[in-house]
Amino acid sequence: MMKKVSIVIPAYNEEACLPGCLRSIQELVFPKDNLEVILVDNGSDDRTREIAEEYGAKVLRDDEKHVSGLRNLGVRNATGEIIAFVDADCLVSKTWLQNAAVYFDAEDVSAWGSPPTIPEEATWVQKTWYLVRQKKTQIQEVDWLESMNLFVRKDQFLAVSGFNEALVTCEDVDFSYRIRQYGKIISDARIEVIHLGEAATVRHFMSKEIWRGRSNLIGLFSHRFQWKELPSLAIPLYFGVFFPGICLAALVLFDLKWLALLFVLYLLPTLAVLYKVKEKIQKIGDALRLLLLLQVYFFSRTVAVLKKNPS
Repeated sequence: MMKKVSIVIPAYNEEACLPGCLRSIQELVFPKDNLEVILVDNGSDDRTREIAEEYGAKVLRDDEKHVSGLRNLGVRNATGEIIAFVDADCLVSKTWLQNAAVYFDAEDVSAWGSPPTIPEEATWVQKTWYLVRQKKTQIQEVDWLESMNLFVRKDQFLAVSGFNEALVTCEDVDFSYRIRQYGKIISDARIEVIHLGEAATVRHFMSKEIWRGRSNLIGLFSHRFQWKELPSLAIPLYFGVFFPGICLAALVLFDLKWLALLFVLYLLPTLAVLYKVKEKIQKIGDALRLLLLLQVYFFSRTVAVLKKNPS
């Protein structure tokens, strides 16, 4: 028997993107009787709630919660056995649920989905950063998935208490590490979602990464430390403490050996990322653009830990 799916969409002032998202859901190749759409509004002052109701979605509202709390609220009110998370600024492919259904009864899989793709008219910033986000193969086991394209079973979601509502960002990483006790996390590119809200400019990219990095360290208190998190956690320490110390020593001693070491140490994290994604880089221009964007990323993630975490 086909399982019922509840699609949970958190939203705040999404009247521009929401119609496209809901239309794409209406066009899904999937039995409509086995599908419900739940929009959880965060106190929008535009037509977000009215638009959701026009498309037949169940509308909930909470003006106080962070996005993790909005998603949890949606799940608690869901009637489906399978929960599908997607964001209001996303478009789902017609076969999104059809392809995701492959894993509905896979007992060794606890969560599944894929990194959202970028629009056809993507900017160079979006195309370049997708080199980092895109998986190497169509189907592979991963450590975590982004919550804007994520499938879980409702009973397992509730068993691990859902998303940590104390986290403003990085709630999907934290959740993924906790849900893994029930099975593998699978990225399958056939479960396709297009994210229209991916950072389009360097300035937008910087602001998003500063915001995303705010809960990076706090998440450690929610799940046990994972060695694969080390590079992400070490970036602020590396560029905020270690590297400035080397810079100071180089300035004081002003020795060519120190200056050479300074240059190598600065490039080390960048070269590590470039090596990791080398198979996805087709042209030298891709590498140069990624080189630039990585400097923005490292700077932003370092600044993020210095900012007060919002309540």
